[in-house]
Amino acid sequence: MSISQQQLSMRSGVINALAAYFMWGLAPIYFKLLVDIGAGEILMHRIIWSSVFLLLLVLASKKWSVLVQLCQQPKVIAKLSLSAAVLAFNWLLFIWAVNNDHLLDASLGYFINPLFNVALGMLFFSERLRRNQKVAVGLAVFGVLVQLFTVGSLPVVSLALASSFAVYGVLRKKMHVDSFVGLLIESLLMLPVAIIYWLFFLESTTSNLALNANTLNITLVMAGIVTTAPLLCFTAAAKRLTLSSLGFFQYIGPSIMFLLASFYYQESMQLAEFITFVFIWSALALYSIDVYHNMKKAKLTGKK
Repeated sequence: MSISQQQLSMRSGVINALAAYFMWGLAPIYFKLLVDIGAGEILMHRIIWSSVFLLLLVLASKKWSVLVQLCQQPKVIAKLSLSAAVLAFNWLLFIWAVNNDHLLDASLGYFINPLFNVALGMLFFSERLRRNQKVAVGLAVFGVLVQLFTVGSLPVVSLALASSFAVYGVLRKKMHVDSFVGLLIESLLMLPVAIIYWLFFLESTTSNLALNANTLNITLVMAGIVTTAPLLCFTAAAKRLTLSSLGFFQYIGPSIMFLLASFYYQESMQLAEFITFVFIWSALALYSIDVYHNMKKAKLTGKK
């Protein structure tokens, strides 16, 4: 790949990363509209309508043959089954956190996620940690330990969200699968479970769409777009950027969530939790400066 092609690929990755994280940051506003509906039921709608939306995208982009080809590869399907399971867990936990007034925990989780990306990038893709990156990871770990020893417990929701999404990013990066088609297969693998849950296990006043108000049904169906759009941008970015570079943009989403939780939804925060945030913010600031200088250095080297 020539330098100009690399620059175009990186630019595309940056645009997709920005779009993904802005949409994720604003996603809690959507899920708060469904605060009276259980997390499992919302997840069910996310899976069903995401499958429909992605299927239409694959057909519109004329990638049906790619879908058929991938479905004939058992090893690929097995890997996508694993990534689908991780993604479903992440979706469910995020919905629960938002609608049970744990948006600050979700925000902290996605602040920690870039540092998980750095560690996993080192483990699975031989991405070396520079000195400042090591210091940043150390600050983040110390911030989590502050909460452990002060409050007496780890921020479990935050760590689970951070680790599950970091693992999902690694799984998808290791697979040479088209973004649209890969997401469609993941959704289709979840689909039978979602339908069985809807038909045989779901007991709620909103489970029958025929009895719901049109506005509610439209909101539920929109789960497909709210779910799919940022994921498509994320997977497209993950293919074009290193995990370390991708983590550089991650602060956008949780920053928006933090502002929403603190000033709009007015969630309370303990002093220990605030101290943890300060350490994570410091780690991200150091990490971001390091990535910026490294990218600038690489650009100058490329020009030479």
